[in-house]
Amino acid sequence: MSILNWIRERETEGQYTFSVKEAQSAFPSMSSGILQNELFRLSGHREITAVHKGFYVRIPARYRNWEFLPAYFYIDQLMEYLKKPYYISLLTAGALHGAAHQAPQRFCVFTTLPAAKTSERINPIIAWNYRRIIPESLLLKKQSETGEIRYSNAELTAVDLVQYSHRIGGMSRAATVLAELLECTDFKNADESLFKIGTVSAFQRLGYIMEDVLNDSKQAEELYERLHNAHLQFRWSPLSKQIRHHVIYDQNSRWHIHVNVIPEVDDL
Repeated sequence: MSILNWIRERETEGQYTFSVKEAQSAFPSMSSGILQNELFRLSGHREITAVHKGFYVRIPARYRNWEFLPAYFYIDQLMEYLKKPYYISLLTAGALHGAAHQAPQRFCVFTTLPAAKTSERINPIIAWNYRRIIPESLLLKKQSETGEIRYSNAELTAVDLVQYSHRIGGMSRAATVLAELLECTDFKNADESLFKIGTVSAFQRLGYIMEDVLNDSKQAEELYERLHNAHLQFRWSPLSKQIRHHVIYDQNSRWHIHVNVIPEVDDL
């Protein structure tokens, strides 16, 4: 059996990914050099593509003309291969919740350290982000073409968008996504673990944006009450940590926010 036929046979069984180690086990008499050359040749013919060092994905015919294979197609299998927990996050999670006005250019994933050792040359699609723990109770699951994917619930997505706004283009972009995402959020009944995973300053910024930028006073009040009940102590924080100048346009005493940038929300 050729390597291509082995890959096709796996495809008929619903297995679209494989590691170099799996290929070596399937062809024990083949030298590693010949195996690598064959994988390189199949990659050149768009039969397979490497999405991580030592990890390949079979390219279905419907994606042959795409420059890059959608990460939804293989992310769960890749993270299983890496033996790391994960969730789809930020703009990508926002799109899964229907907040797709700001289409993500990269596929945003949170996982734990140590960092995934994949160069952008091999896979420029995935934007890796890291946190100490992955909050399992705040994740949702959804069926993909090849199995199941995990992504942040609406409330965690909202907090992440603000806390990591520097990863998505700034506070204006975060506010624009939040304008749609707030249709899905429910901070009144949010899981308690939410208030342990985000920074206090992120909740302050989120509350300010909801109330003063997006005019959602109801959800802002519900969030304020949950933060008060969790005994989180507010400290004065700038709305954006990215702004280097010291101009303060306003100060919000309720959320303890120095308004050093005016978020501009795109028309939806």
